[in-house]
Amino acid sequence: MSILRDEAGFRSAYASKSTHLVIGLMSGTSLDGVDAALVRIDTGPDGDVTSVKLLEHRYLPYSEAMRSRVSALCSPETARIDDLTLVHYGLSEWYAKASLMAIEAAGLSAADIDAISMHGETVWHAPVAQAFPGPDGELPVKGTLQLGSSAVLRERTGIPVISDLRARDMAAGGEGAPLAPYIDSILFGSDAEGRIVQNIGGIGNATVIPAGAAMDMLTAFDTGPGNMLMDAVVIDGTGGAELYDACGRRGAAGTVSEAVVKRLMADPYFSRLPPKSTGREVYGDAFARAFIQETAALGMSLDDRVATATAFTAESIAAAYRDFILGGTDIAAVLVAGGGALNPTLLGMIRERLPAGITVTTTAAYGVPDQAREAMAFAVIGHQSLMGRPGNLPAVTGAGHPVVLGCITL
Repeated sequence: MSILRDEAGFRSAYASKSTHLVIGLMSGTSLDGVDAALVRIDTGPDGDVTSVKLLEHRYLPYSEAMRSRVSALCSPETARIDDLTLVHYGLSEWYAKASLMAIEAAGLSAADIDAISMHGETVWHAPVAQAFPGPDGELPVKGTLQLGSSAVLRERTGIPVISDLRARDMAAGGEGAPLAPYIDSILFGSDAEGRIVQNIGGIGNATVIPAGAAMDMLTAFDTGPGNMLMDAVVIDGTGGAELYDACGRRGAAGTVSEAVVKRLMADPYFSRLPPKSTGREVYGDAFARAFIQETAALGMSLDDRVATATAFTAESIAAAYRDFILGGTDIAAVLVAGGGALNPTLLGMIRERLPAGITVTTTAAYGVPDQAREAMAFAVIGHQSLMGRPGNLPAVTGAGHPVVLGCITL
């Protein structure tokens, strides 16, 4: 039997079921570890998703050696092709471990799981087209690179894998991001009020869900840096003894330099109209080094630097709402997910920059653990792919049309 027939048969068998167990894997731009979400997805007679339930969530933190290895690949100054090759394969050993942890915690076996949907680790995201030599002259080319071998993950777990989830959207003219908003209307949509789901990982991104909105009425975009700058400042200032601002304590103890925040907000990304996306290649090591040097020259303490970095993230989020959302959509609540949801200082700074009457809370208050949302989202996107259905939202990514995402490894 040909590989093509095998894949067609697998997809047909998958689509014939009404209940599916899928693991979504996410390792984000914070470079802190792997989230594995084991999800039960129910579908109706027409194949539409009727419910998504989180059965188990497990987090596998990177070791410092692993974090450093991956981090070096996110900068052209430190990336090496030999390391990139090894990390591509080695990452999937971590993904396999996290997947098996979730399966065991749920009291299931690998044979019970229909598929794993692997996002991979983004080491470079280039959503703005650049000139590239083509067969008939210069071409505009953009791209994105997520590391993680689907073949290794398949061999270690025995479970079919969906991977390379952003590429098809980019090929269709989109930015390949954000994709997680696909699940937000299912989990957080309301007929009574408009909501924003704000993920704050390494990068921040917002999903706008008007009251009573259908899936094709959602908009979403990256708001800018999330925890990325704050983490870099803490790591630098403590010599690596602390990797992030735990519970926002340093940010709460410091004094914000509004002048520095104002200068940082002059970055041209913030004035770009959505759809738009960004990543570590913009707000990573070089950006952090410049911030640290500037604030050191001003004589700012470590806590003052963290407070200022926190305020910058908060202002970039609030400004995005003011500039691109609140003028045309009534919003009653902001639901924060990701590591930033665990930082009360950051949440407070966001709250004080928004109009009165808008509630700022977390997705955990709505039954979805703060760090599980993105992994759950990619489980649903992988499910859509296996059903032969598009998983992107063109109004969000800028793609020319809906497309089925990812590649399957049987």
